Amino acid sequence: MSDRRSQLESLSIDRDEGASSGGVSIATTLIIALIFAAVSAGATWYLTRSATPAPQPVAAVEPPTPASETPSQAAATPARPAPRSSGLVATGYVVARRQATVSAEISGRIAELLVEEGARVEEGQVLARLDDTRARIQLDLLMAQRDAAATRPRSLLAQLNEAQTVLERANTLAARDIGSQAAVTAARAQVDSLTAQINAARADYQAVAAQVRAQEDLIDRHIVRAPFTGIVIAKNAQVGEILSPASAGGGFTRTGVATLVDMESLEIEVDVNEGQIGRVTPGQRVEARLDAYPDWRIPAHVEAIIPTADRARATITVRVAFDERDGRILPDMASRVIFIE
Repeated sequence: MSDRRSQLESLSIDRDEGASSGGVSIATTLIIALIFAAVSAGATWYLTRSATPAPQPVAAVEPPTPASETPSQAAATPARPAPRSSGLVATGYVVARRQATVSAEISGRIAELLVEEGARVEEGQVLARLDDTRARIQLDLLMAQRDAAATRPRSLLAQLNEAQTVLERANTLAARDIGSQAAVTAARAQVDSLTAQINAARADYQAVAAQVRAQEDLIDRHIVRAPFTGIVIAKNAQVGEILSPASAGGGFTRTGVATLVDMESLEIEVDVNEGQIGRVTPGQRVEARLDAYPDWRIPAHVEAIIPTADRARATITVRVAFDERDGRILPDMASRVIFIE
């Protein structure tokens, strides 16, 4: 009985001992957690400080001195100011100083047209021909009249030679008192008459010859030629239409054959406000920019200031000439001009 009791007592749990041992275990755990947190914070600060690069000192860089100049010369030479915009900007359009709608001086039907848009033509080159059939018929008639007028003076000259022989014979007979004075007078009158007829015939020949030359010139005017070297930008007529420079025209009547532009005469015309015209001078450098090519800066200069003002807009027209020629520059292109100081 005593043995069984002793065994049961050995199996019982002492609560005071369990509590004391549990309290020591919790405190130890808290201390370990605090130490671990402190170590982690220190390691994080150290790693962050090591990753940040230390600032490096900045070295002053001196501008290079040209080899051809000594430092004293470079210091004595003043710096040339770079060109800069004056702040004045004007807009306008590309125009041609030489542009013409080419036509004939006479009216007629277009028989042949020899140009197309974009073609380059030289001065005097044939652009078109009008129908000259009637003009050539009239020329043939005048040439026949000229030939007939050329033969009449030769026939009268033969008669004049005979009349002069008769006059000499009449004078001889009158000197010998064989012939009458009336015969001499009649012979002299015949010579004078033939001389006058010959002069008239020669004048008639000259008149007909002049008519022939006029008719040849009229035929030549049926040909339309280029007045200067340039580019055809418009074909204004077609074969078969009536060309009449002095007519307002109907559906088949044209006042011109083609429009010709001299590309070497292209420039820009801009309108500058009256209050800003004092900042513009002839020869002043400008920078032109076309709306079609906004990144293309074209060097140019002020060619002239038109000496008149537009009362309605209070502006003055300024002509700007290009310093270089380029095929991309075309008439009537919108442009912007920046004036340079």
